[in-house]
Amino acid sequence: MSTAISRRDLIRGAVTLSAAATLPRDVVAASPRPRRMADEGWCWDGQAINGQWQLSIFGAGEGTRWFGLKRCCFMFHPNTTLAMEKLRDMKEIVCEISKWEGQRVEHPQYKGLGAPMRMNHDGRIERKCREAETVSQLSRKYPNVTGAFDDDLYGKIKAEHITPDQYAAVRRAVKSANPKLKHWGVVYSHELKKENWAGFTDLLDVVTLWVWASKDLVNLDRYVEQCREIFPGKPINIGCYLRDYTLLAGVPMEMLKVQWQFVCKALRDGTIQGYSILAGCLIDMHPEQATWVRDFIRAN
Repeated sequence: MSTAISRRDLIRGAVTLSAAATLPRDVVAASPRPRRMADEGWCWDGQAINGQWQLSIFGAGEGTRWFGLKRCCFMFHPNTTLAMEKLRDMKEIVCEISKWEGQRVEHPQYKGLGAPMRMNHDGRIERKCREAETVSQLSRKYPNVTGAFDDDLYGKIKAEHITPDQYAAVRRAVKSANPKLKHWGVVYSHELKKENWAGFTDLLDVVTLWVWASKDLVNLDRYVEQCREIFPGKPINIGCYLRDYTLLAGVPMEMLKVQWQFVCKALRDGTIQGYSILAGCLIDMHPEQATWVRDFIRAN
């Protein structure tokens, strides 16, 4: 059954189309784009002796690509032009400035990180500043280098008795050649005390929040709130392990799912900025956990 269209309806429709044609293209097409997990994720990449005898089959950038991500935390290696060339296809790179180096063989009974091999963490101020200046210079040639990453930060602050005035030199080095470069720092949930970070909060641009023991992942919502109280206004990036170093095994699957369901919801709510997977070099060591995470990211 046909319906007659009045002359008034025709005129109204023509006016609507004409008005739409005059709007900017981005306004006309402005249906909000769903926030996909793959758009907000980072992966730690680089060869590390981290609980296994052998090196991983995944090198720099390869774990990031395997997870379907475009943002890489470049870890464990010197920050060089050659490395940045290898990672040119990444949307963003943050480069480690507190280096893990000096691999050595220990006694076979050494328990350390769960294997007779381990790495040394060199977090001295002098080393941090030197690395930060290098990263800042690299970012001028490689605009996808957007940040410098300071791992295990509070542990070194405490062990080396580093003061906020001393650490301010690291921030200056990060910004030395590129004031837009972001200064990332690792914060563990068991370090979430205001007195631990007094004087340091303004020296970081991005906080990466990690839960060391997987049994504590059930408290993630509380940890994020505590982190926000200590670092008000700072973007929070949730660290996501594939391996639980307290168990010397892969993160138990039930706890892995607890974490990732929280991350998915927190991203959609805008509670967190993103997440970081540790690590590409553990994919072939913990394939069950890694494959589940990859599939979860794809589905969300």
